[in-house]
Amino acid sequence: METNKIYQGDCKEIMKTFPANCVDLTVTSPPYDNLRNYNGYDFDFMGIADQLFRVTKQGGVVVWVVADATIKGSETGTSFKQALYFKEIGFNLHDTMIWEKTGAGSVGSNLCYWQNFEYMFVFSKGRPKALNLIEDRPNKSPGITTAHGSRGKDGVSKSKRKIMQKSTGRRFNLWKLPGSTHPIHKATFPEKLANDHIISWSNENDIVFDPMCGAGTTLKMAKINRRQFIGIDISEEYVNIAKQRCGITNSLIS
Repeated sequence: METNKIYQGDCKEIMKTFPANCVDLTVTSPPYDNLRNYNGYDFDFMGIADQLFRVTKQGGVVVWVVADATIKGSETGTSFKQALYFKEIGFNLHDTMIWEKTGAGSVGSNLCYWQNFEYMFVFSKGRPKALNLIEDRPNKSPGITTAHGSRGKDGVSKSKRKIMQKSTGRRFNLWKLPGSTHPIHKATFPEKLANDHIISWSNENDIVFDPMCGAGTTLKMAKINRRQFIGIDISEEYVNIAKQRCGITNSLIS
C-alpha cells in the first residue's frame, strides 16, 4: 500500500486491497440525506464501515462528519443509525462532537428552529493512541485560584485548596467554524476542521485516510501537518482537484 497517493474508484473495493490495521486516522464525510434516502444510497455504507474497521489500527480513530435531512416533516436520523452501526461492528463512540457552521445559510423545516450544525462522530478502535487535545479556550481566571473541596455525604464541603490555572484550557466539543468556501465542491468542510482533528487524533508520520476525499481537504491538511495520506474518490474531476491541492503528480493517481 502506497502512501501520499489518491485512488479513483469505489472506496469499498479499493479498501479491500489494503492490509488490515494500516490506517491511524480517518477524517471523512459521507454523502448526505439531501441527495438520497437511507435505503437508497449509491454507496454501500455498511460495507464501507466494515472496511474502515478492518483497516484501522488498534488505537486508531475515525472522524465521521455527517448531517440529517428533513423529509416530509421528519428528520431522517441517518446519522444516528450510522453511529450505532459503527458501535455494532466494534468501534467505541469516543466523542459526539458538533460543528456549528458560522455564517452559513439556514436549512431545515420552516416549522423548526433553523439548522446550522453537523455531527462529528469520533470513533476509536479501543483507546485512542494519539490524544493531542487542543487547549486554546481562554480561562476566565488564569493564575492561582481557590477551588472548593468536594462535599461529603453530610453535605459539608471539605477544606479548600489552591490550584494553578493555566491561561487556556481544553476546548469544548462544539467547534464554531465557517461552512465550505470551496468554489467547486460545495460539500467540502473547512480546512481548519480537518486540521484540528488531524492534530488531535494523530501524530507526525501517521497515516491519515479519507475514503471519500472529494476536493482533498483532509489530504492537504495531513500533508501540511507532516502526516502521510491516502485518499479515494469515485469522481475523476474531484481526484484531479485533490491532486492539485496536494501537489502530487499524475503518476501518483490510480
